Amino acid sequence: MIAIYPGSFDPITLGHLDIIERGCRLFEKVIVAVLRNPSKSPLFPIQQRIEQIRVCTQHLSNVEVDSFTGLTVEYAKLRDAQVLLRGLRVLSDFEKELQMAHTNQTLWDEIETVFLATSNEYSFLSSSVVKEVASFGGSVAHLVPQQVALDICRCYAETHPEAIPKNATNSTRHENPIPLDREV
Repeated sequence: MIAIYPGSFDPITLGHLDIIERGCRLFEKVIVAVLRNPSKSPLFPIQQRIEQIRVCTQHLSNVEVDSFTGLTVEYAKLRDAQVLLRGLRVLSDFEKELQMAHTNQTLWDEIETVFLATSNEYSFLSSSVVKEVASFGGSVAHLVPQQVALDICRCYAETHPEAIPKNATNSTRHENPIPLDREV
């Protein structure tokens, strides 16, 4: 069975990675589908987010990373997926996700949504929280994979030099651990 795990992943967090790893134990294949949303201005371009996720999931043989625009159910049909995988942190997530699951079922009655409760240590975590902490110069090393933390530090060093964590080294500020010249 193929599952789609859709999201913007801007940036991918340890909570996202936890859902991906657990989903891989349940499904034959998990497609991490990065949504292209032209109405948002992301922290990272879509190609960089895709590469970040590929690097973070390279230890998982049944993960594929892709991008899409439009309705998730249309993308699921295109990829022959039967399941949408979603993580739930708090009750408000459940209310929103349940509504979306019902909507998706009205669009395509062959799609099922599987909810995984977020592990306790990530129940507070979101990409928005990561960006807010980083924008004020806080360390995000405990919230995102290491290479993503380096990318975030570098990104804020370029756009918000005042937000660079005081313990950041020069190498952290200038290295690009994710090669961006690869085709995606």
